Amino acid sequence: MKEGKNSNEHSNIKWFVQVFIITFILSLIFSYISTNGVSNLNLILAILILLLVIFIGIFFDIVGVAVTVANEDEFHAKATKKIKGSKDSIKLIKNAPRVANICADVIGDICGVLSGAISALIAVKITDEFGMNFSLQFLFSALVSALTVGGKALGKEVANKNSTKIVHAVGIVINKFNFKNKK
Repeated sequence: MKEGKNSNEHSNIKWFVQVFIITFILSLIFSYISTNGVSNLNLILAILILLLVIFIGIFFDIVGVAVTVANEDEFHAKATKKIKGSKDSIKLIKNAPRVANICADVIGDICGVLSGAISALIAVKITDEFGMNFSLQFLFSALVSALTVGGKALGKEVANKNSTKIVHAVGIVINKFNFKNKK
């Protein structure tokens, strides 16, 4: 029993290190690109990028929830009929805690941080362009938070009701990009 516990602890530490590194690198890249990109764009494009970042966070949260609630048995039936994406969907469900962690926590949280930074840049742009002498950052931050949290609340409902369809769609996408299946 003791050996299994040590193996599980080692696996958890390894997962923590992997997630830490992935999050750090993705956050660094996305922050650099979005901050430098948004600061050089006009106001409309900057707002569109902000909305895209919010949408990406919501989308990945939906995928994370769908994977945790989907029924693996449905995909075994599809796999026996050789329906594309079924085997990849099964892998997603079998790894649901890690998939949900990557989708909802890593990508979702990075998008949350980015949307906050982008909203601050947009508030500064609005203040500069329109000569306003007060900070819109609080208003923009509250609006971005409300859109994100509200969108994720709606997304969780969608994920719960349509988990099979969502996981299968993701499985199909993974299958298309999985070169091991192309042999």
